[in-house]
Amino acid sequence: MFELPDEQILPLTLEHNFWTWSAQAQVNPIPVTRAEGVYFWDAHGKRYLDFNSMTMCSNIGHGNPHVIEAICQQARDLAYAGPKMATRPRALLGKKLAEITPPGLTRYLYTLGGADANENAIKLARAFTGRPKILARYRSYHGASAGAMALTGDPRRSMWEPLLMPGVVHFLDPYRYRSTFHRTNPDISEADFTQDYLNHLEEIILYERPETIAAVILEPVTGTNGILVPPQGYLQGVRRLCDHYGILLIADEVMSGFGRTGKWFAVEHWDVIPDLMTMAKGLTSGYAPLGAVAMKAEIAATFNDRVYQSGLTYNGHPISLAAAIANIEVMQQEGLIDHSAQMGQVLHQLLNDLGEVHPCVGEVRSIGLFGIIELVRDRKTRQPLAPFNSSSPEMTALSRFLQEHGLFVYTHWNTVLVIPPLIITPAQLEEGFTILDAGLEQVDRSL
Repeated sequence: MFELPDEQILPLTLEHNFWTWSAQAQVNPIPVTRAEGVYFWDAHGKRYLDFNSMTMCSNIGHGNPHVIEAICQQARDLAYAGPKMATRPRALLGKKLAEITPPGLTRYLYTLGGADANENAIKLARAFTGRPKILARYRSYHGASAGAMALTGDPRRSMWEPLLMPGVVHFLDPYRYRSTFHRTNPDISEADFTQDYLNHLEEIILYERPETIAAVILEPVTGTNGILVPPQGYLQGVRRLCDHYGILLIADEVMSGFGRTGKWFAVEHWDVIPDLMTMAKGLTSGYAPLGAVAMKAEIAATFNDRVYQSGLTYNGHPISLAAAIANIEVMQQEGLIDHSAQMGQVLHQLLNDLGEVHPCVGEVRSIGLFGIIELVRDRKTRQPLAPFNSSSPEMTALSRFLQEHGLFVYTHWNTVLVIPPLIITPAQLEEGFTILDAGLEQVDRSL
């Protein structure tokens, strides 16, 4: 159907494509030809162990026949229907999501991905409360569209300022290893650490005036900006603050949802129910583009008698919805949520072992199959191996080494993320960590 010699994939792609998140003259993509399980292959036949689930989304692994057949069958039956039409997959996916989402989140708005899911969540929150402001965290990433980029706290938003959506105020994450508040008292108890960051959030709320704040949006477990697992009591405390001041809580589960942390959704670890919850990535495991906003019925009821002035041509696309249904079925039938929790224990031990033998490892963090290695020049000073919002020769060399040895990972500033498909086995995790171990030995020698 698509006849092109493998050796032509890379040059022809480079000739005609404009690349995101890239300086065009420096692009050097892997020419991928096929993928299966936790591996993919390039045009030269080289195999890579996928330790990043491509873009943190291939939760059920690559090439799953059940999902592929569901997509094909839906394409044969009904390839497209308008966003205002009722379809079989639209009916079935809502029922399926109601089985797995936190109690009370019973209405679902389908989007194209995580960014516009977050943008729609903001529109819903503002409409429901009648308030304009949104609070978000500094080490957050919520997407690359204008509204989602405004929500994003990390430097990826800086190029587009001040032309982004107004009304967003950022606050600090409870990041224990690099806590702003505890540089001189790092041994503070977890309870006091948690309370300090809740006090900080409440202070911001009071400064901004609660009656102007529609919602607090956060990643229950911060994703690319650190895999920051919240301390005990933090998410519950944010929920209480929101309830006290009449503010909605939006959980961005785009990366942390669908088994990534060992639960269907990360908020379940802390028994917190948000008012709105966004999802994408693992919703279809990347087999088709889809996002969604789950909301409480009373929020949906805001628009019972008024028009919701938003929507896109491909909202509720039947092929994407069919992929999501089949993807959830695979997770349920293969017990991937429990498997993620079990493999999370293996990952946790492997990360700790690396930390014990490599001086360049400052800290490791993980929950389920959501892990990170934070690299430093000096453990005592905790000086990052790469500056904030930048890279370094050592990080560049490490990334090159890992790719040359067939390990596909995502490196971000001074960190290496470990986010493999949920189907991974202990042997496959060890395979990847053998390569990581060799790469970190080079870093140790360079320091």
